[in-house]
Amino acid sequence: MKQMKGEKKVSQYNGVPGGPTGFGKKKRKKKVLTVLAVIIVLLAAAAIFGYTYIKDALGPADAGNKKDVTVDIPIGSSVSTIGKILEKNNLIKSSLVFQVYAKTKENGNLQAGVYDLNPSMNMDQLIAALKNGKVYRHPETSFTIPEGFIVPQIAEVIAKNTGKSKEEVMKTINDPAFVKELQKQFPVIDNKVYNKKIYYPLEGYLFPAKYEFDEKQPDVKAVITKMVQKTQRVMDGHQEEVKKSGKKPYEILTLSSMIEEEAQRPEDRPKISGVFYNRLKKGMKLDSDPTVKYARKSFKVQVLYNELKVDSPYNTYKYKGLPIGPVASPGEEAIIAALNPEQTTYYFFYARPNGQVIYTKTYNEHKRIVQKYRHEWQERAGKS
Repeated sequence: MKQMKGEKKVSQYNGVPGGPTGFGKKKRKKKVLTVLAVIIVLLAAAAIFGYTYIKDALGPADAGNKKDVTVDIPIGSSVSTIGKILEKNNLIKSSLVFQVYAKTKENGNLQAGVYDLNPSMNMDQLIAALKNGKVYRHPETSFTIPEGFIVPQIAEVIAKNTGKSKEEVMKTINDPAFVKELQKQFPVIDNKVYNKKIYYPLEGYLFPAKYEFDEKQPDVKAVITKMVQKTQRVMDGHQEEVKKSGKKPYEILTLSSMIEEEAQRPEDRPKISGVFYNRLKKGMKLDSDPTVKYARKSFKVQVLYNELKVDSPYNTYKYKGLPIGPVASPGEEAIIAALNPEQTTYYFFYARPNGQVIYTKTYNEHKRIVQKYRHEWQERAGKS
């Protein structure tokens, strides 16, 4: 049909429902929905894959392999470095997953050390071992220093485990140059240890505990350093209490050593500490038998009256205040007692051989207790 003059040219499809324009819109919408569906499917697949991957990475690298692998985690290693070391040794499947996961576990505070770990351990077990510093490797040398030991006794234990003589160990312990080296590392060591009247400069600083070493015969200096380091750590853990006490760490260690030697039962430590504090406040002599034994370097069961007169800055029967230095190696419980004395009105105590400690307020009461039970110690001394 010819177009009439004045008529506008209009597409024959424009006004028809379902023509090309409407069809195009529908097609585009369908494409969008298809793309969205594909994206959702891909995201779901990625989520499932990611979940499966992470779950797998958190599990054991090889559940059936319980053969130990020795790994050395150097001091100062980052979580990333530790992850790479573990992955390299086939202990984990992904160092990246380890790095992220370890940081969620209390900031991944992992410890350096030599560990025997195995591929059957999951990531939580590995992190727990590294975080707690739980070394799975069996030490070549292991020994325990009991609470209350003095330097010569400790030297004997060290000698047995290092292949050195007791005399050689004592020489190292008493070496002023070595003590100064230790003091630079561990400020807990007081300058008073250089006093010529001090028997052993490191008395009270060789912490009583169990010690383990990778060598069959560890170096003597390394052993002593580890023991002093332990004392520094324990005292650092009670820094606020030391400040509140108004006493220096050296004084606390000295008082703790006396409490360690006097108390036969844990419950008596804070009470005995309270008695010592009461006597110090009143300006009384501490009258502690262990200080006399130490002064005389005689550790028999009973202290005789004539021995109380020995002229030594360690003897608290002769001189007021604390002795010149520690008289034994105090454990942490004794240190805690020295920092937290029990508030009492007692000024005297008497320890019986059976472990009972009797507390009294006056000297007359104390004297009656001594007269009543002194024969028990005499009998024990006769049997020993």
